[in-house]
Amino acid sequence: MEHTMDFTKGPIVGPLLKFSMPILFALFLQALYGAVDLMVVGKFALAQDVSGVAVGSQIMHTVTGLISSLAMGTTILLGQKLGEGNEKLCGKIIGTSIVLFFAAGLALTLLIPLFSGQLAALMNAPEEAFEQTSRYIAICGAGSLMIVAYNVLGSIMRGLGDSNTPLITVAIASVCNIAGDLLLVAGFHMGAAGAALATVSSQTISVLISLLILSRRTLPFPFSRKDIRVETPILTRIVRFGAPIALQDLLVGLSFLVVLAIVNTLGLIASAGVGVAEKVCAFIMLIPAAFMQAMSAFVAQNHGAGKPERAIEGLKTAIGLSTAFGVAMFWLAFFHGDLLCGAFSSDPEVVAAGFDYLKAYGIDCLLTCFLFCFIGFYNGLGRTGFVMLQGIAAAFLIRIPVAYIMCQTTGRLFYIGLGIPCSTVFQILLCFAYFSMVRRRR
Repeated sequence: MEHTMDFTKGPIVGPLLKFSMPILFALFLQALYGAVDLMVVGKFALAQDVSGVAVGSQIMHTVTGLISSLAMGTTILLGQKLGEGNEKLCGKIIGTSIVLFFAAGLALTLLIPLFSGQLAALMNAPEEAFEQTSRYIAICGAGSLMIVAYNVLGSIMRGLGDSNTPLITVAIASVCNIAGDLLLVAGFHMGAAGAALATVSSQTISVLISLLILSRRTLPFPFSRKDIRVETPILTRIVRFGAPIALQDLLVGLSFLVVLAIVNTLGLIASAGVGVAEKVCAFIMLIPAAFMQAMSAFVAQNHGAGKPERAIEGLKTAIGLSTAFGVAMFWLAFFHGDLLCGAFSSDPEVVAAGFDYLKAYGIDCLLTCFLFCFIGFYNGLGRTGFVMLQGIAAAFLIRIPVAYIMCQTTGRLFYIGLGIPCSTVFQILLCFAYFSMVRRRR
Protein backbone atom coordinates (compact mmCIF):
# COMPACT_ATOMS: atom_id res chain seq x y z
CA MET A 1 0.00 0.00 0.00
CA GLU A 2 1.43 3.37 -0.95
CA HIS A 3 1.67 6.23 1.55
CA THR A 4 1.62 3.93 4.62
CA MET A 5 3.45 5.28 7.66
CA ASP A 6 5.38 3.66 10.53
CA PHE A 7 4.86 5.69 13.74
CA THR A 8 6.94 3.45 16.00
CA LYS A 9 10.34 5.01 15.34
CA GLY A 10 12.00 8.30 14.43
CA PRO A 11 10.79 11.85 15.16
CA ILE A 12 7.20 12.50 16.30
CA VAL A 13 6.23 16.02 15.22
CA GLY A 14 6.99 15.67 11.50
CA PRO A 15 5.25 12.31 10.89
CA LEU A 16 2.30 13.30 13.10
CA LEU A 17 1.77 16.52 11.14
CA LYS A 18 2.32 14.75 7.84
CA PHE A 19 -0.33 12.19 8.73
CA SER A 20 -2.71 14.76 10.24
CA MET A 21 -2.76 17.16 7.30
CA PRO A 22 -4.50 14.85 4.81
CA ILE A 23 -7.00 13.96 7.56
CA LEU A 24 -7.58 17.68 8.18
CA PHE A 25 -8.12 18.38 4.49
CA ALA A 26 -10.42 15.33 4.23
CA LEU A 27 -12.45 16.51 7.23
CA PHE A 28 -12.60 20.01 5.74
CA LEU A 29 -13.94 18.64 2.48
CA GLN A 30 -16.37 16.42 4.37
CA ALA A 31 -17.61 19.42 6.36
CA LEU A 32 -17.83 21.40 3.13
CA TYR A 33 -19.69 18.46 1.65
CA GLY A 34 -22.41 18.78 4.29
CA ALA A 35 -22.28 22.56 4.46
CA VAL A 36 -22.87 23.09 0.74
CA ASP A 37 -26.32 21.54 1.11
CA LEU A 38 -27.33 24.12 3.70
CA MET A 39 -25.47 26.95 1.97
CA VAL A 40 -27.16 26.45 -1.40
CA VAL A 41 -30.56 25.83 0.22
CA GLY A 42 -30.11 28.97 2.34
CA LYS A 43 -29.46 31.05 -0.77
CA PHE A 44 -31.94 29.50 -3.21
CA ALA A 45 -34.79 28.10 -1.07
CA LEU A 46 -37.07 29.00 1.85
CA ALA A 47 -36.53 29.05 5.62
CA GLN A 48 -38.49 25.79 5.98
CA ASP A 49 -36.06 24.11 3.57
CA VAL A 50 -33.15 25.42 5.68
CA SER A 51 -34.76 24.00 8.81
CA GLY A 52 -35.51 20.70 7.04
CA VAL A 53 -31.91 20.26 5.91
CA ALA A 54 -30.55 21.39 9.29
CA VAL A 55 -32.67 18.95 11.32
CA GLY A 56 -32.48 16.11 8.79
CA SER A 57 -28.72 16.38 8.34
CA GLN A 58 -28.24 16.31 12.11
CA ILE A 59 -30.03 12.95 12.22
CA MET A 60 -27.96 11.60 9.33
CA HIS A 61 -24.80 12.96 10.95
CA THR A 62 -25.67 10.89 14.04
CA VAL A 63 -26.13 7.77 11.91
CA THR A 64 -22.89 8.40 10.02
CA GLY A 65 -21.04 9.01 13.27
CA LEU A 66 -22.34 5.70 14.62
CA ILE A 67 -20.94 3.79 11.65
CA SER A 68 -17.61 5.62 11.50
CA SER A 69 -17.17 5.10 15.25
CA LEU A 70 -17.85 1.39 14.97
CA ALA A 71 -15.37 1.29 12.09
CA MET A 72 -12.75 2.68 14.48
CA GLY A 73 -12.57 -0.90 15.75
CA THR A 74 -11.08 -1.81 12.38
CA THR A 75 -8.64 1.13 12.49
CA ILE A 76 -7.42 0.21 15.99
CA LEU A 77 -7.09 -3.53 15.34
CA LEU A 78 -5.29 -3.01 12.01
CA GLY A 79 -2.91 -0.48 13.57
CA GLN A 80 -2.08 -2.77 16.49
CA LYS A 81 -1.44 -5.80 14.28
CA LEU A 82 0.79 -3.79 11.97
CA GLY A 83 2.67 -2.48 15.02
CA GLU A 84 3.15 -6.06 16.24
CA GLY A 85 4.32 -7.13 12.77
CA ASN A 86 1.47 -9.65 12.55
CA GLU A 87 0.50 -9.09 8.92
CA LYS A 88 -1.18 -12.48 8.47
CA LEU A 89 -4.32 -11.30 10.27
CA CYS A 90 -4.64 -7.98 8.42
CA GLY A 91 -6.36 -9.41 5.34
CA LYS A 92 -8.83 -11.29 7.53
CA ILE A 93 -9.54 -8.11 9.50
CA ILE A 94 -10.45 -6.28 6.30
CA GLY A 95 -12.57 -9.19 5.02
CA THR A 96 -14.52 -9.47 8.27
CA SER A 97 -15.08 -5.69 8.29
CA ILE A 98 -16.53 -5.77 4.77
CA VAL A 99 -19.14 -8.37 5.73
CA LEU A 100 -20.02 -6.65 9.02
CA PHE A 101 -20.54 -3.19 7.59
CA PHE A 102 -22.33 -4.35 4.45
CA ALA A 103 -24.96 -5.91 6.70
CA ALA A 104 -25.18 -2.74 8.80
CA GLY A 105 -25.50 -0.50 5.72
CA LEU A 106 -28.22 -2.68 4.22
CA ALA A 107 -30.25 -2.57 7.45
CA LEU A 108 -30.03 1.24 7.65
CA THR A 109 -31.00 1.57 3.96
CA LEU A 110 -34.21 -0.34 4.63
CA LEU A 111 -35.15 1.11 8.03
CA ILE A 112 -34.44 4.86 7.85
CA PRO A 113 -36.79 5.68 4.93
CA LEU A 114 -39.48 3.56 6.58
CA PHE A 115 -39.36 5.63 9.79
CA SER A 116 -38.44 9.06 8.36
CA GLY A 117 -41.73 10.66 9.47
CA GLN A 118 -41.39 9.35 13.00
CA LEU A 119 -37.81 10.62 13.19
CA ALA A 120 -38.89 14.10 12.08
CA ALA A 121 -41.67 14.08 14.68
CA LEU A 122 -39.25 12.89 17.36
CA MET A 123 -37.06 15.91 16.61
CA ASN A 124 -39.97 18.34 17.09
CA ALA A 125 -39.42 19.52 13.52
CA PRO A 126 -41.32 22.83 13.09
CA GLU A 127 -44.71 22.30 11.48
CA GLU A 128 -43.80 24.50 8.51
CA ALA A 129 -40.70 22.36 7.84
CA PHE A 130 -42.01 18.90 8.75
CA GLU A 131 -42.49 17.65 5.18
CA GLN A 132 -39.06 18.91 4.08
CA THR A 133 -37.37 17.30 7.08
CA SER A 134 -39.07 13.93 6.56
CA ARG A 135 -38.27 13.90 2.85
CA TYR A 136 -34.58 14.78 3.43
CA ILE A 137 -34.22 11.96 5.99
CA ALA A 138 -35.93 9.40 3.71
CA ILE A 139 -33.78 10.16 0.66
CA CYS A 140 -30.48 10.24 2.58
CA GLY A 141 -31.45 7.12 4.49
CA ALA A 142 -32.00 5.26 1.22
CA GLY A 143 -28.32 5.90 0.43
CA SER A 144 -27.02 4.62 3.79
CA LEU A 145 -25.17 1.71 2.17
CA MET A 146 -22.94 4.13 0.28
CA ILE A 147 -22.39 6.30 3.37
CA VAL A 148 -21.30 3.19 5.29
CA ALA A 149 -18.99 2.06 2.48
CA TYR A 150 -17.27 5.45 2.37
CA ASN A 151 -16.60 5.51 6.12
CA VAL A 152 -15.35 1.92 6.29
CA LEU A 153 -12.92 2.46 3.42
CA GLY A 154 -11.51 5.49 5.23
CA SER A 155 -11.10 3.58 8.49
CA ILE A 156 -9.24 0.75 6.78
CA MET A 157 -6.84 3.16 5.10
CA ARG A 158 -6.10 5.08 8.29
CA GLY A 159 -5.45 1.80 10.10
CA LEU A 160 -2.80 1.07 7.48
CA GLY A 161 -1.19 4.48 8.06
CA ASP A 162 -2.58 5.88 4.79
CA SER A 163 -4.40 9.20 5.21
CA ASN A 164 -4.09 10.25 1.55
CA THR A 165 -6.62 7.90 -0.03
CA PRO A 166 -9.49 9.09 2.25
CA LEU A 167 -8.61 12.64 1.19
CA ILE A 168 -8.99 11.67 -2.48
CA THR A 169 -12.34 9.97 -1.88
CA VAL A 170 -13.89 12.86 0.03
CA ALA A 171 -12.58 15.33 -2.58
CA ILE A 172 -14.42 13.37 -5.26
CA ALA A 173 -17.59 13.35 -3.15
CA SER A 174 -17.37 17.10 -2.46
CA VAL A 175 -17.03 18.07 -6.12
CA CYS A 176 -19.95 15.85 -7.10
CA ASN A 177 -22.11 17.14 -4.24
CA ILE A 178 -21.50 20.80 -5.11
CA ALA A 179 -22.40 20.14 -8.74
CA GLY A 180 -25.53 18.24 -7.69
CA ASP A 181 -26.67 20.97 -5.28
CA LEU A 182 -26.27 23.69 -7.88
CA LEU A 183 -28.17 21.63 -10.44
CA LEU A 184 -31.03 20.34 -8.27
CA VAL A 185 -31.48 23.15 -5.72
CA ALA A 186 -30.39 26.30 -7.54
CA GLY A 187 -31.34 25.04 -11.02
CA PHE A 188 -34.48 22.93 -10.53
CA HIS A 189 -35.54 24.54 -7.20
CA MET A 190 -36.05 21.17 -5.47
CA GLY A 191 -35.21 22.51 -2.00
CA ALA A 192 -34.35 20.02 0.75
CA ALA A 193 -35.16 17.01 -1.46
CA GLY A 194 -32.68 18.21 -4.09
CA ALA A 195 -29.95 18.59 -1.46
CA ALA A 196 -30.59 15.03 -0.26
CA LEU A 197 -30.46 13.60 -3.79
CA ALA A 198 -27.18 15.41 -4.43
CA THR A 199 -25.71 13.94 -1.23
CA VAL A 200 -26.65 10.34 -2.05
CA SER A 201 -25.53 10.58 -5.68
CA SER A 202 -22.15 12.03 -4.81
CA GLN A 203 -21.50 9.37 -2.15
CA THR A 204 -22.28 6.63 -4.67
CA ILE A 205 -19.92 8.06 -7.28
CA SER A 206 -17.20 8.54 -4.65
CA VAL A 207 -17.39 4.95 -3.42
CA LEU A 208 -17.27 3.49 -6.93
CA ILE A 209 -14.21 5.54 -7.87
CA SER A 210 -12.56 4.79 -4.52
CA LEU A 211 -12.94 1.06 -5.07
CA LEU A 212 -11.38 1.46 -8.50
CA ILE A 213 -8.39 3.31 -7.00
CA LEU A 214 -7.91 0.69 -4.28
CA SER A 215 -8.15 -2.23 -6.72
CA ARG A 216 -5.06 -0.94 -8.50
CA ARG A 217 -2.92 -0.70 -5.36
CA THR A 218 -0.80 -3.34 -3.69
CA LEU A 219 -1.49 -4.06 -0.04
CA PRO A 220 1.47 -4.79 2.29
CA PHE A 221 -0.09 -8.18 3.16
CA PRO A 222 -2.03 -10.94 1.36
CA PHE A 223 -5.72 -10.24 0.68
CA SER A 224 -8.15 -12.02 -1.65
CA ARG A 225 -11.86 -12.63 -2.07
CA LYS A 226 -11.56 -15.72 0.15
CA ASP A 227 -10.81 -13.36 3.06
CA ILE A 228 -14.23 -11.69 2.69
CA ARG A 229 -15.99 -13.75 5.33
CA VAL A 230 -16.65 -13.53 9.05
CA GLU A 231 -13.82 -14.68 11.32
CA THR A 232 -15.53 -14.85 14.71
CA PRO A 233 -12.46 -13.98 16.87
CA ILE A 234 -11.68 -10.99 14.66
CA LEU A 235 -15.31 -9.86 14.58
CA THR A 236 -15.37 -10.04 18.38
CA ARG A 237 -12.29 -7.81 18.69
CA ILE A 238 -13.55 -5.28 16.13
CA VAL A 239 -16.85 -5.01 17.99
CA ARG A 240 -15.07 -4.93 21.37
CA PHE A 241 -13.00 -1.94 20.25
CA GLY A 242 -15.60 -0.21 18.11
CA ALA A 243 -18.88 -0.81 19.97
CA PRO A 244 -18.07 1.38 23.00
CA ILE A 245 -16.99 4.22 20.69
CA ALA A 246 -20.10 3.74 18.56
CA LEU A 247 -22.41 3.60 21.57
CA GLN A 248 -20.81 6.72 23.00
CA ASP A 249 -21.09 8.61 19.71
CA LEU A 250 -24.68 7.42 19.26
CA LEU A 251 -25.74 8.59 22.71
CA VAL A 252 -23.72 11.80 22.48
CA GLY A 253 -25.24 12.41 19.05
CA LEU A 254 -28.66 11.76 20.54
CA SER A 255 -27.88 14.30 23.26
CA PHE A 256 -27.24 16.93 20.57
CA LEU A 257 -30.47 15.90 18.90
CA VAL A 258 -32.26 16.38 22.23
CA VAL A 259 -30.71 19.85 22.51
CA LEU A 260 -31.90 20.62 18.97
CA ALA A 261 -35.37 19.34 19.86
CA ILE A 262 -35.35 21.67 22.88
CA VAL A 263 -34.36 24.57 20.62
CA ASN A 264 -37.05 23.65 18.09
CA THR A 265 -39.68 24.51 20.70
CA LEU A 266 -38.57 28.15 20.32
CA GLY A 267 -39.75 28.27 16.69
CA LEU A 268 -38.58 28.20 13.08
CA ILE A 269 -35.94 30.98 13.32
CA ALA A 270 -34.24 29.40 16.34
CA SER A 271 -34.29 25.99 14.65
CA ALA A 272 -32.75 27.32 11.44
CA GLY A 273 -30.21 29.44 13.38
CA VAL A 274 -28.91 26.50 15.41
CA GLY A 275 -28.76 24.40 12.23
CA VAL A 276 -26.58 27.08 10.62
CA ALA A 277 -24.37 27.27 13.74
CA GLU A 278 -23.89 23.48 13.72
CA LYS A 279 -22.65 23.65 10.13
CA VAL A 280 -20.16 26.37 11.07
CA CYS A 281 -19.10 24.26 14.05
CA ALA A 282 -18.23 21.42 11.69
CA PHE A 283 -15.46 23.67 10.34
CA ILE A 284 -14.13 25.23 13.53
CA MET A 285 -13.72 21.79 15.14
CA LEU A 286 -11.79 20.34 12.21
CA ILE A 287 -8.27 20.62 13.66
CA PRO A 288 -8.91 18.86 17.01
CA ALA A 289 -10.92 16.20 15.13
CA ALA A 290 -7.98 15.63 12.76
CA PHE A 291 -5.55 15.23 15.65
CA MET A 292 -7.96 12.83 17.36
CA GLN A 293 -7.97 10.50 14.36
CA ALA A 294 -4.21 10.82 13.92
CA MET A 295 -3.64 10.03 17.60
CA SER A 296 -5.72 6.84 17.30
CA ALA A 297 -3.48 5.49 14.53
CA PHE A 298 -0.25 6.77 16.15
CA VAL A 299 -1.00 5.31 19.58
CA ALA A 300 -2.38 2.01 18.20
CA GLN A 301 0.91 1.30 16.38
CA ASN A 302 3.09 2.25 19.35
CA HIS A 303 0.90 0.30 21.76
CA GLY A 304 1.19 -2.76 19.52
CA ALA A 305 4.98 -2.27 19.37
CA GLY A 306 5.22 -2.02 23.18
CA LYS A 307 6.26 1.66 23.27
CA PRO A 308 3.88 3.35 25.75
CA GLU A 309 6.18 6.31 26.52
CA ARG A 310 6.39 7.22 22.85
CA ALA A 311 2.58 7.14 22.71
CA ILE A 312 2.45 9.61 25.63
CA GLU A 313 4.97 11.90 23.93
CA GLY A 314 2.73 11.86 20.87
CA LEU A 315 -0.23 12.89 23.04
CA LYS A 316 1.67 15.88 24.47
CA THR A 317 2.78 16.93 21.00
CA ALA A 318 -0.75 16.72 19.58
CA ILE A 319 -2.21 18.77 22.46
CA GLY A 320 0.39 21.51 21.97
CA LEU A 321 -0.18 21.75 18.23
CA SER A 322 -3.96 21.62 18.58
CA THR A 323 -4.09 24.32 21.28
CA ALA A 324 -2.49 26.94 19.05
CA PHE A 325 -5.26 26.50 16.49
CA GLY A 326 -7.97 26.34 19.19
CA VAL A 327 -7.22 29.89 20.30
CA ALA A 328 -7.60 31.15 16.73
CA MET A 329 -10.91 29.33 16.27
CA PHE A 330 -12.24 30.81 19.55
CA TRP A 331 -11.50 34.34 18.38
CA LEU A 332 -13.13 33.73 15.01
CA ALA A 333 -16.31 32.08 16.35
CA PHE A 334 -16.87 34.27 19.40
CA PHE A 335 -16.24 37.67 17.81
CA HIS A 336 -16.96 37.14 14.10
CA GLY A 337 -19.52 34.34 14.05
CA ASP A 338 -22.02 36.54 12.22
CA LEU A 339 -19.77 36.53 9.16
CA LEU A 340 -19.49 32.74 9.33
CA CYS A 341 -23.24 32.22 9.72
CA GLY A 342 -23.91 34.68 6.90
CA ALA A 343 -22.32 32.24 4.48
CA PHE A 344 -25.20 29.80 5.09
CA SER A 345 -28.23 32.05 5.16
CA SER A 346 -29.33 35.40 3.78
CA ASP A 347 -32.04 35.80 6.45
CA PRO A 348 -30.81 38.38 9.04
CA GLU A 349 -32.85 36.78 11.84
CA VAL A 350 -31.44 33.33 11.14
CA VAL A 351 -27.89 34.73 11.02
CA ALA A 352 -28.35 36.55 14.34
CA ALA A 353 -29.73 33.42 16.00
CA GLY A 354 -26.88 31.31 14.65
CA PHE A 355 -24.24 33.79 15.86
CA ASP A 356 -25.72 33.83 19.35
CA TYR A 357 -25.54 30.02 19.59
CA LEU A 358 -22.09 29.87 17.94
CA LYS A 359 -20.49 31.92 20.74
CA ALA A 360 -20.87 28.92 23.05
CA TYR A 361 -19.04 26.75 20.51
CA GLY A 362 -16.29 29.39 20.40
CA ILE A 363 -15.64 28.81 24.10
CA ASP A 364 -15.63 25.07 23.45
CA CYS A 365 -12.80 25.52 20.91
CA LEU A 366 -10.44 26.35 23.78
CA LEU A 367 -11.29 23.01 25.42
CA THR A 368 -11.60 20.44 22.65
CA CYS A 369 -7.89 20.72 21.79
CA PHE A 370 -7.31 18.80 25.05
CA LEU A 371 -10.35 16.53 24.98
CA PHE A 372 -10.12 15.25 21.39
CA CYS A 373 -6.41 14.37 21.71
CA PHE A 374 -7.13 12.42 24.89
CA ILE A 375 -9.98 10.56 23.21
CA GLY A 376 -7.72 9.61 20.30
CA PHE A 377 -5.07 8.48 22.79
CA TYR A 378 -7.46 6.20 24.69
CA ASN A 379 -8.96 4.84 21.47
CA GLY A 380 -5.49 3.88 20.25
CA LEU A 381 -4.82 2.06 23.52
CA GLY A 382 -8.06 0.16 23.11
CA ARG A 383 -9.52 1.80 26.26
CA THR A 384 -12.74 2.48 24.40
CA GLY A 385 -14.90 1.54 27.38
CA PHE A 386 -13.68 4.59 29.28
CA VAL A 387 -14.19 6.79 26.21
CA MET A 388 -17.78 5.60 26.08
CA LEU A 389 -18.50 6.20 29.75
CA GLN A 390 -17.05 9.71 29.93
CA GLY A 391 -18.87 10.80 26.78
CA ILE A 392 -22.24 9.46 27.89
CA ALA A 393 -21.88 10.87 31.41
CA ALA A 394 -21.10 14.35 30.11
CA ALA A 395 -23.96 14.28 27.62
CA PHE A 396 -26.72 13.26 29.98
CA LEU A 397 -25.47 14.69 33.28
CA ILE A 398 -24.30 18.08 31.98
CA ARG A 399 -25.13 18.98 28.37
CA ILE A 400 -28.86 18.19 28.25
CA PRO A 401 -29.77 19.45 31.76
CA VAL A 402 -27.94 22.76 31.21
CA ALA A 403 -29.60 23.25 27.80
CA TYR A 404 -33.05 22.49 29.20
CA ILE A 405 -32.68 24.74 32.25
CA MET A 406 -31.36 27.62 30.15
CA CYS A 407 -34.16 27.21 27.61
CA GLN A 408 -36.77 27.36 30.36
CA THR A 409 -35.19 30.27 32.25
CA THR A 410 -33.65 32.49 29.55
CA GLY A 411 -34.79 31.30 26.12
CA ARG A 412 -31.53 32.68 24.69
CA LEU A 413 -29.52 30.45 22.38
CA PHE A 414 -26.11 31.44 23.79
CA TYR A 415 -27.03 30.24 27.28
CA ILE A 416 -28.59 27.05 25.88
CA GLY A 417 -25.35 26.39 24.00
CA LEU A 418 -23.25 26.75 27.18
CA GLY A 419 -24.17 23.16 27.98
CA ILE A 420 -21.57 22.16 25.35
CA PRO A 421 -18.40 23.70 26.91
CA CYS A 422 -19.65 22.77 30.41
CA SER A 423 -19.80 19.11 29.39
CA THR A 424 -16.35 19.35 27.78
CA VAL A 425 -14.81 20.62 31.02
CA PHE A 426 -16.35 17.65 32.83
CA GLN A 427 -14.89 15.23 30.23
CA ILE A 428 -11.40 16.75 30.48
CA LEU A 429 -11.38 16.32 34.25
CA LEU A 430 -12.36 12.66 33.82
CA CYS A 431 -9.63 12.15 31.19
CA PHE A 432 -6.91 13.60 33.43
CA ALA A 433 -8.07 11.49 36.38
CA TYR A 434 -8.06 8.32 34.26
CA PHE A 435 -4.65 9.17 32.82
CA SER A 436 -3.19 9.48 36.32
CA MET A 437 -4.73 6.15 37.28
CA VAL A 438 -3.26 4.39 34.21
CA ARG A 439 0.22 5.83 34.87
CA ARG A 440 0.14 4.74 38.52
CA ARG A 441 -0.81 1.19 37.53
CA ARG A 442 2.15 1.05 35.16
